[in-house]
Amino acid sequence: MWPAHRPVRLTPPTRDVDPGSIDIMSPTSPTIAPSAASTTGPGALRSLVRRHPVLAFAVPAIGLTVALQLGLLVSGRDVLPGKVAELFILTGLAVAVTALVGGRAEVRRLYAGLLRWRIGVGRWLLVLFAVPAMTLAAAATTGTLGVPAQGWGGVAIKTVIVFLFVLLTASVWEEAAWTGLVQTRLMARSGLLRGSLLAAVPFCLVHLPLAFEADGWAGTTWSEALTAWAWMLAALPFFRYLAGMLLIDSRGSVLAVAVLHASFNAAGSMSVLQGLGTQYVPAMIIVTLAYAGYRRLRHRSSATGELG
Repeated sequence: MWPAHRPVRLTPPTRDVDPGSIDIMSPTSPTIAPSAASTTGPGALRSLVRRHPVLAFAVPAIGLTVALQLGLLVSGRDVLPGKVAELFILTGLAVAVTALVGGRAEVRRLYAGLLRWRIGVGRWLLVLFAVPAMTLAAAATTGTLGVPAQGWGGVAIKTVIVFLFVLLTASVWEEAAWTGLVQTRLMARSGLLRGSLLAAVPFCLVHLPLAFEADGWAGTTWSEALTAWAWMLAALPFFRYLAGMLLIDSRGSVLAVAVLHASFNAAGSMSVLQGLGTQYVPAMIIVTLAYAGYRRLRHRSSATGELG
């Protein structure tokens, strides 16, 4: 989920394959053939979901979430219940779709990525600190870094609290669905870049109502909403691409992506950000490009024998 006060805001494994051994970028990874037992009723639903699991998840997830949140906003109510409901919608649909595709074993594999914490010290530093640090650097460079009245220690404590809250109550469950189900399958089918960009589309659509979160439906002008959507459109393709690179490099750690997600939100919540408070968007873009460049350099160095 995006910061509340500034919403700018593989081919799947089969039952008998160890998820840790699957190359999520391999176009020849095993698939589950759709059932041809029936063309109507439960059999037809299972066949449809098995052929199009991403659409079977994304369409109702976006429809239900956006309808509920917009309904709350238009009626002048707090959108928070809609954000809480979104987590249940995403989790329930992810489990239902995955179960229809591969049964209980596949559901266990859906959440197995949340237990993969051995991703290396460097990647932990990346997902925990890169975006907040770059956000402060961007603010300092543009002259929009304020001086905290309570001192930098207070800013650090509040940022950590926001990070932990978002991680435990939102991003873990969101990314289990958006990364574990949607992006993993899109990347297996279309590759890292295209799969990540495709995953950004439904991820963006489900967050559209949050442009009205800070000031409500009546208090938000269409100019303000369009500005929020523009910032979101600028950030999300880079966020999903960075998530995709992490997913590959960590051998499928959805936990790493969830931590990155929470770190991104926490960076946007820092009270020292002045102006529009969107410094964390260019920060995310810079971090993504830097990590992509590092991966490319590492690949070239390894190919020429410069790295041991």
